[in-house]
Amino acid sequence: MELYVTGVILKPRGLQGEVKVEIVTDFPETFLSRKTYYAGRTAENAVRLQVRKAAVSGGFAWLMFNGIDTVEEAEKLAGWKLFIEEAELVPQPEGRAYIHDLVGMKVLDRNRSEAGTVTGVIGMPAHDVYEVQTGTKKVLIPALEEFIDEFSVEGRYMVVPRFDEFL
Repeated sequence: MELYVTGVILKPRGLQGEVKVEIVTDFPETFLSRKTYYAGRTAENAVRLQVRKAAVSGGFAWLMFNGIDTVEEAEKLAGWKLFIEEAELVPQPEGRAYIHDLVGMKVLDRNRSEAGTVTGVIGMPAHDVYEVQTGTKKVLIPALEEFIDEFSVEGRYMVVPRFDEFL
C-alpha cells in the first residue's frame, strides 16, 4: 500500500489533545470530511488514527484524534506526517498533477529528444521548480507555461523547447 503526505503535525494546541497541522495539499477542505489518517514520521511506521474533531482556519487544519486526549500525548505527535492512500487522493483538475506523478517524467527538448528526467519538485515562493537530472547534471526548470510547451501526465513527458538555456 502506497501512502501520500497530506499534512504535517506541527504542535499541540490547548490541553485536550488538539494538534495544529500544516496543510500539504491543494484541497484543504478534505480535512473537514476525512475520518482517518495514517500518521508517523515515515510511511513505513505510520499507524492509523481516527479523527474525532476537525477544523480548518488560518491556513492550518486543527485536528483531534481518538485516544489522544492530553497535551502530553499530542506533543508526541509533533513532526509526524499525515498520510492517505492513493484511492483517497482528490482527482487533479486538467493541467495539474501530483508531485508523485511528476517524478520520473521524461523531459523532451524542442526536437522531442529526451533531455532528462524529473527527479523532484521544489516549492518556491513564486512558483514551483522542476529538478531535472540530465546526464551528470541537475537542472532547475521553472514550472511555468512560458517554459513548458506540452505536458502529459498520461504519457509521462513534458516538452521544454528552451531546455538548452538551462544547461
